[in-house]
Parts: sequence; C-alpha cells; structure tokens
Amino acid sequence: MGELDNAVAVITGAARGQGRSHAVALAEQGADIIAVDICADVDAIPYPLGTKADLDETVRLVEATGRRAAAVVADVRDLAQLETAVQAAIGEVGEVDIVVANAGVVAIGDTDDHSEPVFNSIVDTNLKGVWHTLLATVPSIIRKGRGGSVVMISSSQGLTGRGGDGSSAMFAYAASKHGVVGLMRSAANAYAPHKIRVNSIHPAGVMTPMILNDFVVNRMLENPNPAVSQMLLPDVPLVEPQDVTEAVLWLVSPKARYVTGVSIPVDAGHVVM
Repeated sequence: MGELDNAVAVITGAARGQGRSHAVALAEQGADIIAVDICADVDAIPYPLGTKADLDETVRLVEATGRRAAAVVADVRDLAQLETAVQAAIGEVGEVDIVVANAGVVAIGDTDDHSEPVFNSIVDTNLKGVWHTLLATVPSIIRKGRGGSVVMISSSQGLTGRGGDGSSAMFAYAASKHGVVGLMRSAANAYAPHKIRVNSIHPAGVMTPMILNDFVVNRMLENPNPAVSQMLLPDVPLVEPQDVTEAVLWLVSPKARYVTGVSIPVDAGHVVM
C-alpha cells in the first residue's frame, strides 16, 4: 500500500529529468500517471527538448511499478491543445487528484539582451504554461469532489535575483519563476473552498538536460559568465531530480494536508546566501 493509492496525477514536462522522476515516484506510491510533454524542440530554445521516445520510456517505467500511465503529447503554451489532450487522458485514466506543473525551459548562455522570441518562449512556457495547466486540470479535481494538491515547480530564481546577467533569457527566466509564486498564492486562495492545496517548489540548479547540455557547456567554456556562477554554490553538487521529487511527494501526500500557499526551496541554502 502506498500513500497515493488510486490517485491520478497529471505531470507536465514528464518525458525526462525532474518530470520523469516525479512520475515514477508517484507511481511507486500508488498513483496512476497522466504524463504530458511537448516532445518537440522550440525554435528559440537552444538545446534539444524531450522526445516521444523519452515520454514512452517514462510511461514504461511507470507501468513497471504496476500503475497505469497515459502519454499526452501537448504543448503547455497552447491552451486548447492541452485541454483537449488532457481531457482525453482523463477519460482513459480517471479524474485528477494531483497536478505537478513541471514543464519549463531556460537558455543559459544565450547572452542576447534584445531577443523577444527567447523572452516570450520562456515566459509562455514557464508561467503561462503553468496557468494553462491549472485550467486544463483543476476542473477535474473539482468534479471529483475530494480535494487535491497542485505543485508548481519554480526555481531558486523565483525567490532571488542572483544570476541575472542582463540577457533576455535570464530576465525571462527570473520573471517567469517569480510569476509562478504569485500564481501559486492566488490559486491557493481561489481553490481553497474546493480543498485543493497549491504550493511551489524552488530548486537550485538540477542535474537534468535543461542545464547539462552541449549548448550550455560549450557557451560556459567559451565565455564563463560570473552571473551564472552566482546561481551555483561552491563545493555543493547540483541538486538531483530525486531531491526535488522528495519534496513533491511530501506536498502531495496526506502528511502535508495543512500546507498550502507556501514556497519551499530545495537549494542547499542558495536563497539565503
């Protein structure tokens, strides 16, 4: 028996990295998973995103736990597409109890300070995409009628301005991740009458393909950026996806039944440095 037996969880950005980690861990605790990912690259984002093969592997890993999984290929920036795809999956798996709004992008190393495509792509994914995720999922939690939990994955950049380098990418990333906090607090109030708890998690740099990719590595080797270095702590390894997952597991479990409207850093103390 797990803490989440027979719950249904929607997780965006589930093809790899943090999203996959969250999906498998929630399944191990008894949840069925609706795994959402764009499964395509975005023109303004300079590194490869997850693929359909990645999403299929997440589904395989979830099903290996004995739980059900539905793969949903949808872009969180496109509300109509997301709502249609998620509703189809709900018809297959069941009404929703848990939402993990995890999909996000960044462009570390892109130093252009006048790139509207980069700025818009990051804000549209990291902030507008979280709002779209609420619109596509919370009505299902309300229909089910037993309350639920929403976790928004923000960043330590959502709590501090450290790491700003004046680029379109970093301005957009910090603004979008700060915006998630405002969205979380507003949603926590709006959905409280339905017994839906809403919280945000704020990791420092996480060891995933979002920052461990050829574009970022090559740019940092060619032109080390002191501002970006501020986002990391000396002698402290990058956060592992599992570290973030442990916080997710707690927030969506009955152990956190009185926790809502809060921001939880998972950052080795980064935001207080």
